[in-house]
Amino acid sequence: MSNYDFDQITDRRNTGSLKWDVAENELPMWVADMDFQTAPAVREAIEKRAAHGVFGYTDVEEDWYQAYMNWWERRHQFSIKKEWLTFCTGVVPAISSTVRKLTTPGENVLIQTPVYNIFFNSIVNNGRNVVECPLAYDGENYEMDFEALEEKLSDPQTSLMILCNPHNPVGRIWERETLARVGELCEKYHVTVLSDEIHCDITRPGTGYIPFAAASETCKNISVTCIAPTKAFNIAGIQTAAVMIPNEALHHKVWRALNTDEVAEPNVFAIGAAIAAFTKGEDWLEELREYLFENRTYMTDYIRKEIPQLKVTEADATYLLWVDCNALGCSAKELADAIRKTTGLYVSEGAQYGKTGEQFLRINLACQKSRIADGCERLKRGVEAYLSQK
Repeated sequence: MSNYDFDQITDRRNTGSLKWDVAENELPMWVADMDFQTAPAVREAIEKRAAHGVFGYTDVEEDWYQAYMNWWERRHQFSIKKEWLTFCTGVVPAISSTVRKLTTPGENVLIQTPVYNIFFNSIVNNGRNVVECPLAYDGENYEMDFEALEEKLSDPQTSLMILCNPHNPVGRIWERETLARVGELCEKYHVTVLSDEIHCDITRPGTGYIPFAAASETCKNISVTCIAPTKAFNIAGIQTAAVMIPNEALHHKVWRALNTDEVAEPNVFAIGAAIAAFTKGEDWLEELREYLFENRTYMTDYIRKEIPQLKVTEADATYLLWVDCNALGCSAKELADAIRKTTGLYVSEGAQYGKTGEQFLRINLACQKSRIADGCERLKRGVEAYLSQK
């Protein structure tokens, strides 16, 4: 029996919500935040802090370090030391700061596309060059293309690789052997790995993930890892994350970068929210994962039965559905625009995740089942309307 009501609708309109700042008839299933209220324990911690009424400068408490250390030990079988951790206001600020500190303008930063679109911004906006190393796609699954990866890493101008683990948007959990091989190649060519692991707690029930730093001693020694409770507990607006770096020299460099960029100081709710999530939110998260993967199964089955022109990529992580539109012979952007115009369903077109995403749609499954059913029907109507006009 469920202890939490994930079917409850919370109206997010007129709350300054990025996701829900859309027309009245539209259903947004694009940006990666959830339509669920966060865990009760997190709400209680925030409400208690708000009730105090004094909102001065805030320190990082000892309990914050212990919460991260205990969570990764218990759930991910990886022992983190306190001195490896630095608070940061978010994973994206951490990525941008690290790019600026560990590379110089004009150098190359490697990413494996299709991948989270903001990686491109963090590279290009800082005057570095994006080097795309596309994942190998066989029409069903994604794998790393190690031949291409080694070729691109061997360029002396490539000094940093941003890894997505688990991978957004394709939902792939990388195996230990795969991660260890990445580490070997990066060490060979003197490339640091920046691993974005924000989706690590949103995995299929019964399935875990391997932190990059846990894959081998080499991986541990050459990596910067970004972690946070924000994606799993739907608290991105609280701005709370951590950067985990075992290598002492690397740690010092990035610690300096985060402080220089003024993104290493918490707002008044950031520490308490993270502590509550990692110490009291586990039961809620377990039920959430069940719910999310029921949504994934429902929409996958619906598409296979009702919209056979589309193909869903199998995934064991994230609440994002990566949908192959190649059989339609059109650009996904054109399709996404048509679906939104005719039905109000707002999904992400894949080109923003790199050139290899041009024939794909990304759909956010983190909403109530009633909205999933509505989204499925709108998707079907939108595809049918699009095809009838061709």
